[in-house]
Amino acid sequence: MTDFVTVIALGGTIAMARPADGSTGAVPALDVDELLASVPGLGEVGVPLRTIAFRSLPGASVGFDDLTALAELITAEIDAGARGVVVTQGTDTIEETAFFLDTSVLDGAPVVVTGAMRNPSLAGADGPANLLAAVQVAASEQADGLGCVVVFADEVHAARYVTKAHSASIAAFVSPNTGPIGYVVEGSLRLLNRPADVLKVYVPQGAPEPTIGLVTVTLGDDGAVLKAIGDAVDGLVVAAFGAGHVPVAMVEPLTALAQRMPVILASRTGAGPVLAETYGFPGSEQDLLRRGLIGAGFLSPVKARILLRQLLAARAGTDDIRKAFIGEE
Repeated sequence: MTDFVTVIALGGTIAMARPADGSTGAVPALDVDELLASVPGLGEVGVPLRTIAFRSLPGASVGFDDLTALAELITAEIDAGARGVVVTQGTDTIEETAFFLDTSVLDGAPVVVTGAMRNPSLAGADGPANLLAAVQVAASEQADGLGCVVVFADEVHAARYVTKAHSASIAAFVSPNTGPIGYVVEGSLRLLNRPADVLKVYVPQGAPEPTIGLVTVTLGDDGAVLKAIGDAVDGLVVAAFGAGHVPVAMVEPLTALAQRMPVILASRTGAGPVLAETYGFPGSEQDLLRRGLIGAGFLSPVKARILLRQLLAARAGTDDIRKAFIGEE
């Protein structure tokens, strides 16, 4: 079979339901074939579907081992003739999964990640519509070369920019810096713009797993958490105030850490870049960059952590890491 779309299921709300015993709390319930059977109009897309039950996990429990195996599986499916791949998973970590796959899958075939905010037991469950739109995008020639995208509520978001911005809304996924790159309209992909190419990182099999910390800066932070990190991590991302600022008490601990490991300076604001030459006070972006921290550009803290993990797993040195992040500015 050639020119097919593969649907790979990881679990998540899209495949959950309330237990038959009437107890509260959705749990894994649907396998991937049952999931597809719940989608009206799927047979009208005009492309054969292949299904793989890969994992049955809540999004919060997906780890790097799962994503590494998933990227290898996607590559194998594309090599076997898939014109596109759809991944269904829990929404808690969709933005991390999408960005990981964007950096890991080297082929230009479409990779689409989707899920649901309302499980199939609820009125207005959004999973079937999201899955249908995701398959329509994966089957579209317009999606070739886009890298990994997230399809939700008929919007198409680039993996680099998408974020989950609401804990319960069915329109939870947004791209604050760019907006959607396209929409699914009447069953077809309408592409408005194409994202810039993302850095691809080849991580050799058996590479040791680096530990990457993420510290969010808060009002009155005295740097105690930074001092406690010590040698427990191989790299660190700092989610700083505004354009890349920290309290003065954090400056020396960050300086010491940056001398031992890559420390990435990101913004906790949710949109906009880390600046490089606007502010000059102690703890400003200029001060921290001079002390060896590396600016994350427009990458959010969680995506900066993904990229740093990929680079360290690929045994990149500090200079190569710095060059990689400069490409995100």
